[in-house]
Amino acid sequence: MNEDKKQPDTETGRAAQGTSGAGSTPLPPMNFSTFVFSLNHTALMHLGLVKDPTVGETAKNLDLAKQTIDILAMLEEKTQGNLTDDESQMVKSILYDLRMIYVRERK
Repeated sequence: MNEDKKQPDTETGRAAQGTSGAGSTPLPPMNFSTFVFSLNHTALMHLGLVKDPTVGETAKNLDLAKQTIDILAMLEEKTQGNLTDDESQMVKSILYDLRMIYVRERK
């Protein structure tokens, strides 16, 4: 996927580039690393380690945490051979950490 392509100049395109409108927080550009970090944050939220930004509180849901970890594992498998060394190492590291936390929280 070519990350250099610009989104069309539509409201959706501007939102995807992080310039969605007055008063909103700019979003980072979406690439593989940003996507993986987003899934990591979601898993950490479901593990009860970070606050849910929508309610400002922590809540543990291990079933959802496992599902998010499984999504990351699927991405690792399906993208094998198509990632840079840094991207591949990032996914492996995040998966390892999340799995260890999950096992600890499951006990």
